Amino acid sequence: MNSLEAFILGIIQGLTEFLPVSSSGHLELAKVLFGSNALPKESLLFTVLLHLATALSTVVLYRKDIASIVRRLWSKDKEAATFSAAIVVSMIPAAAVGFFFEDFIDSLFSGNLLLVGALLMVTALLLYIADTYPAASKELTLKKAFIVGLSQAVAILPGVSRSGATISTAVVLGIDRTQAARFSFLMVVPLIFGKIAKDLLGGDLMNTSIEPLHLLLGFFAAFIAGLIACNWMIALVKRSKLIYFAWYCLTVGGIAIASNFLI
Repeated sequence: MNSLEAFILGIIQGLTEFLPVSSSGHLELAKVLFGSNALPKESLLFTVLLHLATALSTVVLYRKDIASIVRRLWSKDKEAATFSAAIVVSMIPAAAVGFFFEDFIDSLFSGNLLLVGALLMVTALLLYIADTYPAASKELTLKKAFIVGLSQAVAILPGVSRSGATISTAVVLGIDRTQAARFSFLMVVPLIFGKIAKDLLGGDLMNTSIEPLHLLLGFFAAFIAGLIACNWMIALVKRSKLIYFAWYCLTVGGIAIASNFLI
């Protein structure tokens, strides 16, 4: 990995973590484009840093919301407690899948263009549904949070957009679009920090051959791109403009599938 590749991978992670086009799917496509089917095992630290960068960009953008929730929890506010409980409940499916099926999931991240292409088309369908579904403003309940969490668990697959799946599910459940985007972005932060903690305890993060400069470039690129993409995504969800990303995912998915048979 050189400096340009590290910077590009950081931008891809930052943009696609929030834009509904699947960060994992695009990173898989980038690996193939850069000439290898997968980043080496020694790249775990780089991968973790990219996810940390996008998590921090979410914290920065939603710092007021997070601070407000903490203050209201301290004062035993019922609404804040419900929202916090919803985030915890939404984490359960993805955490369970990650814990019990980690090896199987890792095996899917091997530059499989056919799988990524097919799942990008699934993402396109989800975005179309979310964009055309009638707007509503029903209450976010623990049951709905768990259902959204199920879609987040499915989005572990490379090619299924996490933000696209969770926002689409929330919208179909009748949750306001802005609230759906807010919940989608906040619900993943604890999972990312939890995954980072697990990797730290595993002791494999320091087994890396990647240059420190490349790590910094990737982190910086992912953080800045994440800030931009998160703000942009919120505006797009409000205006029901996800259909453009549906067409994008459909196109890239088709290219990926065609490339699988040509390469």
